Amino acid sequence: MMQNFFGNNWSNFGTPFGMGFLFGIGGIFMLAAIIWTIYWKGLALWKAAKRNERNWFIALLIINTLGILEILYIYIFSKKQIEEEKQTA
Repeated sequence: MMQNFFGNNWSNFGTPFGMGFLFGIGGIFMLAAIIWTIYWKGLALWKAAKRNERNWFIALLIINTLGILEILYIYIFSKKQIEEEKQTA
């Protein structure tokens, strides 16, 4: 059986849980978190790009918060800016 430099078996992929973790409940939560994050990040990036908000676009692209920053941008920060634009017009 092949071993890496640290003495772990390659069949465990260097994790204490081995392959069982990847296909078990941990894998399901990880997949759900990835889908959740991609959905909210894509929606927020789309909205920031349509509104030509370069700084928000860059921040949303770089910072990963499991969708929290993206949700705040969509429902709070972008609405505040729309209200401010209506008041100045």
